Amino acid sequence: MNKETQSIIRNLQNTLSGEPWFGRSVYSLLDEIDSAKVYITPNENSHSLADLLYHLLTWAAFTLKSLEKAGEDEIRAIEQLDWRTIDPAVHSWEKGLNELKSVHEKIISAIKDKDDEFLSEKVDFRKYNFRILLNGLIQHNIYHIGQIAYLKKLFG
Repeated sequence: MNKETQSIIRNLQNTLSGEPWFGRSVYSLLDEIDSAKVYITPNENSHSLADLLYHLLTWAAFTLKSLEKAGEDEIRAIEQLDWRTIDPAVHSWEKGLNELKSVHEKIISAIKDKDDEFLSEKVDFRKYNFRILLNGLIQHNIYHIGQIAYLKKLFG
């Protein structure tokens, strides 16, 4: 039985591309961002839209690699990408958005046939299980899409 797993997938899909209760879906908002403004920060202590996109990508990639049972070195390498220095020549908006979508598709594919028991399994190198990780990914996406929506509005 994978009723809970399917519920997590529906929640993830809804926040990414559906009609979530909290407002605009992640992809609908990200798709409207003016790529000419993604490297602007509101002040020296803030993140840009590109920073936030690649931060979302880092933790989606972490989730995928955790599901794939990647080794500790690979997990550590992903974590080191968090809040990376964004180079516009390397980290384009379109590339980051495509990668974010691809990684989320792979996450859904990786869990769609799993029984709910896997949700109680401990994530390697962590103190929590896959239930917490997957629900945390959804919450993380919602949290940061709020920041992105604010910056989008601020920058016009």
